[in-house]
Amino acid sequence: MADNRISATLSPADKEAVMQAIATIKEKLPFLVDLTPEERRTMLKMGDKSRAFVSKALEVATQNPNFLPRSFDLEEMRRDLALFESLYPVFLSLTQLQELVDDTCIASASEAYAAALAVYSYAKASGDVTGLDGVIDEMGRRFNRRSKKKQPEVPVS
Repeated sequence: MADNRISATLSPADKEAVMQAIATIKEKLPFLVDLTPEERRTMLKMGDKSRAFVSKALEVATQNPNFLPRSFDLEEMRRDLALFESLYPVFLSLTQLQELVDDTCIASASEAYAAALAVYSYAKASGDVTGLDGVIDEMGRRFNRRSKKKQPEVPVS
């Protein structure tokens, strides 16, 4: 078998504590929005260069509000930028945590699947697995390939 990169357990109590911590995070951020894929695709994105641009624009607008139309909400711009600046470190921490959880899920699933393949292989190779023929056949169905393309019928002449 391949290298065993992960060997751990998550107790029900620890899992519940983690789930509660996630619920607390959601509770503390009641303003979070859920964008559609279309909204995500069409919205302006702010990277590092854009952050400097936005900060400079806010500074210019704050010092020179006279050229702005009355409908322009300078306080809303200030709140949006402040919220972004407050959330960005949270975003970075959660992104790192999500990547670690994702990598751990992939590693543990891979190891479990590799072990299952070994069990299946050993069971198939063993000639005296009394009473397991049906289970081995059922496990083998996992590998049956179905042709996605229907074979064209050949006209009979």
